[in-house]
Amino acid sequence: MQDSVYPGEEAINVDPYIGKMLDNRYEILEIIGTGGMAMVYKAHCHRLNRLVAIKVLKEELADDADFRRRFQDESQAVAMLSHPNIVSVYDVSHSGDTEYIVMELIDGITLKQYMQQKGALPWREALHFITQIMKALSHAHSRGIIHRDIKPQNIMILRDGTVKVADFGIARLVSSTQSTLTQEALGSVHYISPEQAKGSHIDARSDIYSAGVVLYEMLTGRLPFEGDSPVAVAIQHISSVPLSPRELNPDIQEGLEAIVMKAMAQKVQNRYSSADEMLADLEEFRKNPDINIEYDPNDVVPPELADEPTQMLPKAGVVTASVTENTTRRLLQDQIPAETAEQTVKTGEKEERPHRRRNFIITIAAILVLAFGISYFLIAGSRSLRPADSVEVPNVVGQELTAVQENEEYAEMGFTFVVGNMLTSEQYEAGVIINQSPEAERTVKGNREIIVDVSIGTTITKMPNIYNMEVRAAQLMLQSMGLDLNIVEEERQYSDVITENYIISYTPKEGTELKRGDTVTMVVSRGREINYVTMPSLLRQQENTARSQLTALNLKVGTVVSVESERPAGEVIGQSIQATAEIPEGTAVDLTISKGPSESSPTVDYSAQNFEEGTGESGSMVLDITLPEGDGDVTVMVKQESETIYHKTVARSAGTLSLTLTGSGVQYVQVYFDDELVESQYVSFDPQ
Repeated sequence: MQDSVYPGEEAINVDPYIGKMLDNRYEILEIIGTGGMAMVYKAHCHRLNRLVAIKVLKEELADDADFRRRFQDESQAVAMLSHPNIVSVYDVSHSGDTEYIVMELIDGITLKQYMQQKGALPWREALHFITQIMKALSHAHSRGIIHRDIKPQNIMILRDGTVKVADFGIARLVSSTQSTLTQEALGSVHYISPEQAKGSHIDARSDIYSAGVVLYEMLTGRLPFEGDSPVAVAIQHISSVPLSPRELNPDIQEGLEAIVMKAMAQKVQNRYSSADEMLADLEEFRKNPDINIEYDPNDVVPPELADEPTQMLPKAGVVTASVTENTTRRLLQDQIPAETAEQTVKTGEKEERPHRRRNFIITIAAILVLAFGISYFLIAGSRSLRPADSVEVPNVVGQELTAVQENEEYAEMGFTFVVGNMLTSEQYEAGVIINQSPEAERTVKGNREIIVDVSIGTTITKMPNIYNMEVRAAQLMLQSMGLDLNIVEEERQYSDVITENYIISYTPKEGTELKRGDTVTMVVSRGREINYVTMPSLLRQQENTARSQLTALNLKVGTVVSVESERPAGEVIGQSIQATAEIPEGTAVDLTISKGPSESSPTVDYSAQNFEEGTGESGSMVLDITLPEGDGDVTVMVKQESETIYHKTVARSAGTLSLTLTGSGVQYVQVYFDDELVESQYVSFDPQ
């Protein structure tokens, strides 16, 4: 896998942002991707000392003040999304004229790159990926956010198989300056829903259609619709029937095929009504791959073809998906006599029947008209063609959203209404428009979209369960609900059960209705309370006595090492923590135990030795160390009370090494040859 890749096209080499510092915090390091409306960079956050991904608006969009405002509002809302299958947004800010979003840096590749490497995926792997995608969409839709650009290029696969959906809420911002099917959208045309291709009103079910196309591609290794141009592909989404997945890959289970086709239904009302509903079918299929999931094959048929006896295939240019014999039989069921269907699907037939010629001509004519209409739509959007007359923006604040969208007078004036934010409101009931942009009574050219914020009422949700949740994650979850809450961290308490910085308790309790201005109070764990004890001296004690003393102080016995020494066997001659030190309960203490003297031990003369209790006065002594015999060198290290006082390499031929030690009372001295302990002893520095 590639390291730290982010969705986008091929990276380029030279850019004015590289090396720049944003807000005196984010240092731009390199480009890692570029898309239709933004550049993505790898950056270093100097405040938290971590690598992040930063998305910066392109200059041609950043010059629009209205666009920047919506970008900031939308991005701050998206930043409140907190889900394991959504790329985390850390910060939304601006540095001078630069608008940018700070996101987590993903170590992985896009789903598109993954499919290019592997081709069609095994159905179990595709099921694993689509389930995570739908969980991400479910979370976003519950927060009033529609992605609008679900495609494999915006889906990241981590090394552990986790899926993360990127670019939430950004695609919807294109509506501020462009219609749905404009140049910026052409790169995603293979995944857009029919209503997006038509420029009609969209909702969460448009994301479900796009997710169905992604699942189709994962299972079959190909897209449902291909064409010579984006316009050709868009037309097919509106007017064609895709090959069923099992006709391309017979190994696909019927239940999974039904899920794909239901998600890709032409009419929004025939699709899954929500991501949760599709997730439920995916879960049932996972439990039982042989399950029979009901769906009507006619749901994938375009409305204008629903009454036709068969679907004809146009020549090159606008290429519609072919329909095999089995598919045609299903589509024709209960519509025309069986013998007519048999005649329709025969291949290699030389004689062209009159009704087939007529249908062919009608289909071609319809497609040409549709192609002309969409082409005109694209040209008008890209060139900003202006109608002859200017129009005054109507005042829609206080009106029902559905009534405004269905108002024929507004439609004739060239206005369409796109939902911006779903907000709580004390003044307006749910479904009523709160704000609009452009504002009322402004004179504008036709074919303009009006971005509207819609009320979701005052009481919008119930208190979730945040017990044992990390405090920052809980705060983001509560904020993402759209509530203007007063979130209070009442206190921090010690806990033997709850990890530090996780929530011990909270009010109001789970299930309580929350309204704007309500206070949520949290008690946060400080972790386990730590008690400190004074480390005792264990030297010259028997091992069992030392163990008992450590246990009594709630300390643990760590590593125990036995070495040869002049002290009696079984006696403690070393401890890893010095006596009188203050240490936390539960600390492990390593012990060194004497094995008794050995004849092979080097001769060490400890002058003025006195092992009775010392007087505490300072003194000195000479330590004579007999070096090992032989040629070459030996590294000698001497420790006094765990402090290294001598560490050098000397010639073995020197025979004896004499060192002068200073200290007070009785102290513990160890001698090492080549890092191996060869002698340890207590010596007294008390004057004789």
